[in-house]
Amino acid sequence: MDLNIDFTVKERFLSYVRIDTQSDPDSKSVPSTEKQKNLGKLLVSELLEIGITDAEIDEWGYVYATIPSTVPFDVPVICFCSHMDTSPDCSGTNVNPVIHSKYAGGVIKISDTLVLDPAVHINLLNQIGNDIITSDGTTLLGADNKAGIAEIMDAAAYLIKNPQIPHGKIRILFTPDEEIGRGVDKVNLEKLGASFAYTMDGEDSGTIEDETFSADLAIIEIEGVSAHPGFAKGKMESAIRFAGNFINDLPFETLSPENTSDKEGFIHPVTISGGVEHASIKLILRDFEANNLKTQKELLLNLLEKTGLRYPNSKYTLEIVEQYRNMKSVLNQFPFVVEYAEEAIRRAGMNPQKKSIRGGTDGSRLSFMGLPCPNIFAGEHAFHSRIEWVSVQDMQKAVETIIHLAIIWAEKSKV
Repeated sequence: MDLNIDFTVKERFLSYVRIDTQSDPDSKSVPSTEKQKNLGKLLVSELLEIGITDAEIDEWGYVYATIPSTVPFDVPVICFCSHMDTSPDCSGTNVNPVIHSKYAGGVIKISDTLVLDPAVHINLLNQIGNDIITSDGTTLLGADNKAGIAEIMDAAAYLIKNPQIPHGKIRILFTPDEEIGRGVDKVNLEKLGASFAYTMDGEDSGTIEDETFSADLAIIEIEGVSAHPGFAKGKMESAIRFAGNFINDLPFETLSPENTSDKEGFIHPVTISGGVEHASIKLILRDFEANNLKTQKELLLNLLEKTGLRYPNSKYTLEIVEQYRNMKSVLNQFPFVVEYAEEAIRRAGMNPQKKSIRGGTDGSRLSFMGLPCPNIFAGEHAFHSRIEWVSVQDMQKAVETIIHLAIIWAEKSKV
């Protein structure tokens, strides 16, 4: 089917990335930053403007909307989901997007100190002739996940404008706080009313991801013994030194993110804070097999015990907080959800590539909450950094994929 789309995805994306939506892992509020609602309110306004009458943002910052069915028969309700927040790892304030038109190959200069080199970022080799968008190098871009938002919005506008396109009822969900692991904490699945979902939050065009890490957070609290440094011999046990020795003993060659890839898991210390008397360490534990997280926990306990021998009067605690689990075990029960997405990618002119995510998405937790939810490409690259980039043409392909996927669900449901 020739869709003949008048794309608006680039313009939408350029508008959205200028809105600061950085989430805050230290905040206890929902959403973690009130400014995320600024984008949510804009999206509701745009959804109403294109003709979606029930678009709304709730008190927690979640945006819900419905594209009504255009067929007289029952089709399972599907949902397309993206997150509004950007990573706290890099500034998202005053984003200034830059378009590098008709990429001819070679190094892209982002700033005086930052470049995109295809020798490092090999995905650029597939972008010859395309339009690449980056920031100006002072912030991240926000393609993760505002590319996905722009794609869903563009597809929604097209489907509303073209009621002759056959599809069932489609729900739209935009979430806050995905980057800090809280993206679906307050989602109302009963209100959403979908049977299956897709996050638009992936990388290379043509990819669909049906597997994620399983993930835990480890929190270590250390109570040292303080003393005047001039008279500390035989008395002081610095919590800072305890923490430093413990981190130094973590396996680096085999269990660090810097030295692992593919299906290998890791233990990654993400924050350390405190002083002589008290120190706190937070680490993320990641593996595709949930049982391996138990092995990682045992490793941490053993290292703490070993380090504690050097500090006999100090005390420590280890708390493990479950974050999300590998969604593949859920999606394997509904293989057609992924198969339909692969067919949609083919119809959009690409070869589907099924991959695993060395990370997680809202779909990880949604799947275990009863809403099977694989992840489809959005075209975003080099996430969480000042060299983040996205291709306009990849975003357009994602829009086509969403529309074809909606059509396929109707086709498969027709009696």
